[in-house]
Parts: sequence; structure tokens; C-alpha cells
Amino acid sequence: MTVTDTPSRSLWHADTRATTVGMLLLITIAAFEHLGVSTAMPRMLADLDGGEYYSWPFTAFLAASVMATVLSGRACDRVGPGPVLYVGPALFLAGLLVAGTADGMATLLVGRVLQGLGLGTEIVAVYVLVALIYPERSRPAAFGLLAAAWVVPSIVGPTLAGLVTERLGWRWVFLGLAPLALLGAILLVPALRSLPAPTKAPSTRRGLPLAAVAAGLGIPAVSWAAQHPSLGTLWLAVAGVALLVPALRTLLPKGTLTARRGLPSAVLARGLLAGAFFGVEAFLPLTLTSVHGYSPAMAGLPLTLGALGWSAASHWQGRHPDIARTTLIRWGFAILAVGLAATVFVAPSWGFDWLAAVVWIVCGVGMGLSFPSINVLVLGISSEQERGFNSSAVQVADMLFSAACVGFGGVLLVSLASAAAPAAAVIPLNLVMAGVAVVGFVLFSRREPKPV
Repeated sequence: MTVTDTPSRSLWHADTRATTVGMLLLITIAAFEHLGVSTAMPRMLADLDGGEYYSWPFTAFLAASVMATVLSGRACDRVGPGPVLYVGPALFLAGLLVAGTADGMATLLVGRVLQGLGLGTEIVAVYVLVALIYPERSRPAAFGLLAAAWVVPSIVGPTLAGLVTERLGWRWVFLGLAPLALLGAILLVPALRSLPAPTKAPSTRRGLPLAAVAAGLGIPAVSWAAQHPSLGTLWLAVAGVALLVPALRTLLPKGTLTARRGLPSAVLARGLLAGAFFGVEAFLPLTLTSVHGYSPAMAGLPLTLGALGWSAASHWQGRHPDIARTTLIRWGFAILAVGLAATVFVAPSWGFDWLAAVVWIVCGVGMGLSFPSINVLVLGISSEQERGFNSSAVQVADMLFSAACVGFGGVLLVSLASAAAPAAAVIPLNLVMAGVAVVGFVLFSRREPKPV
């Protein structure tokens, strides 16, 4: 079934059509669930008498997802993505059923943990499967399609989840997706059965399971402290960092945090992009509602437009496989830096609120050019025995830098401003995040990755 020896092939070729649809379904359903849960959560917790535990379902999901991401990469390198893609969708499906039939907070949290384990397992294994199923020139299009799978959910997911919650009940936010999740898994079965046996190679990485647990606890701890900044949560942030620092030495390629040339700089680029983009995005709706008086629905519109820009750019890069991925990543950093810097003119009360929609489309374009290109680049410079580990590393970098940058914004908000008047914090945050994008552009211009 592998077609890596062919120069190019459509994603919708008869040999790969079912696999393409299956992967697209799994990612789309995961995106719907991820975006819809936030809408349904207030009603959900009210019914389960769990209002004081509002953040727990999100934190449980994140912790499980981080651990599964790392362990999935290890499993893919050892046994291939086939067995992993039987387990991941099964866990996610079980999580949907458990959460959808929950009669209390404990059961809901179990369901969220299962969903996190399933999604973290699926994402890494799908990345590795792309490298085995599609020829190299088709991989940009494959990753562009997977990026586009988030667009429709980002546009209609929250609204649809709200309607389902009002008309049918919050349980159907989970249960309604279960048949589609099962279909997506079934469509992958023919491809998984025909995968070649993985090349056996002794693992040189020790301590991955322990590091996965440490990261699974550390990243949510830092994220929680960032979202609830106070002296009381300072100890939690310190504990999270204490867990993360040694774990990252195991979970990321050596030299990632020092931008070593090669694979480490590619993984670092993913973290810098995610941190800069999501660090600003987390506070953009707050700026529009608190400073400019937007309704919640209107404040979310720039984010929807940004998702459309991301999808369009992802599609474009997939249709131009001859452009060097390093070039597209540099373009992405440059475009993102310009867009983030321009958000400064949205933050003040005298600022241009309409500009938010324009600049967030620009930022989305920068992400759409660079994110899929990093995935293609990482797979291209990874040995067969390291594809799983390196795919999990980019996900870990993504989550780590996003949590750190959103946390930085939270610290600025508490220290310099307030949720009612956030401009004094948002302006320096946006400038710093634009600077992060500039740093990524400079580092990647000087350190083009080479095959490992």
C-alpha cells in the first residue's frame, strides 16, 4: 500500500482515497469535539453539579493528551503506526461514550481523560502514517488537508454545539460524534493491514514513559497557573517548571532550546510559531469585548477569519511542493511577525477595531504556510526509526510554547492591567510575540535543517 516510491499521487487516488477520508474524519471529529466542549461545558457542569470544577475537564484532557503524544511516538517507532491507530480511535470513541453517558463529575473526567489519550495517540500516528502512505511530493497536500480539517469545526463547531445542547442536550455533543469516529477508524483498516513491518532498531532513548508523565503533569500545571495568575498559584507554576525542565531533555531532540542546526531548529520553529500565534489569539477576543464593546459572537469573528486564512494558505502550499519548505517557513514567520505587530493598533481605546479581522487573516496565512511545512520538513529529515519520536516532539513543543506564552500574557494582565481594561498588558504582549516571530525568522534563516 505504501507509495513512497512514486514521484507524486493525488490524495484521492483509488489506492489512498479511503485512507485520506478516514484521517480527515478523525481529525475533523476531534476538532468538533475540542471546540464544541467549551460551548456545552456550562450546561454540562450545571447538570452534573460540578460548577466549581469548571477547568478540570480541560486540564484532564490536556494532561492525558500530552502523555499519549509522547507514548504514541515511542510506540510508532517500535511497532509502526498500525497498532497505534487501532488503539487511539478506540480510546477516543470510548471517551465519547463515557462522557456522553456520565452521571457525575468523576465519570465525565474519566471520559475526558480517554478522549485526551485517544487524540494524543491519533495525531502522532497519523503523522507517521502520512510518511508511509503518501509520496514525498504529496505530503504537503496531505498536511494541508489535515490543517483544513479544523476550519469547518472552527466556523460552525461552537454554534452547532450550542444548538445541540439547547435542542437535544449536551450529551449529544459527545454521542453524536461517536458513529463518525467509528467510521473514520474503519476506513483506515485496509491501509493499516497492508503496512510493512517496521524496521527493528534498538531504542537509544531512555526514560520516555517517565518523562511523558512528568510533561503530562507539568504542562497542565503551568497552563492552569497561567490562566489563574495569583500568588496562590505561583507554587503550582514552580512545580510545573520543575517537572518540565528535566522531562524536556528527554522529550525534545537534543539542542532544540538552543536552536541547534538540523532537526532541533525545526522543532523549535514549531514551538515559536505556536507560542507567538496562540499567545496573542488568547487575548484578542478579550480586547474586542472589553475595549471596543463587541459581543462575544462578534469578538470571535476575527478568529474564524484567521482559520480561513490558515486553511487557504495550507491549501496553497500543498499545491506547490517544489517550493522549499524552509522558504515557506521563513515566509510564515515574516508574515506572522507583521500581523502580530499590527495588532498593537487594535488594543487601545482609540485603536482601529476593524483592523483585528484583517490582521488575523494575515496571521492565519503565516501559520498556514509554515505549520504544514514544518510537519513535512520534520518527516523528511527524520530516519524511519525516529519518525514517531520527532512527530511527538513537535506536538510537545507546540503545547509547551503555547502554554508559556499564554501564561506570560496572563502575568502581564494581572501585573499591568485588568480584564476590564486590558490594553496596558495586551500592547506589550503583542509586541513581544511579534518579536518571537522575528526571532524565529532570523534563526531559521541562519540554520537551515539538513537530513539527520
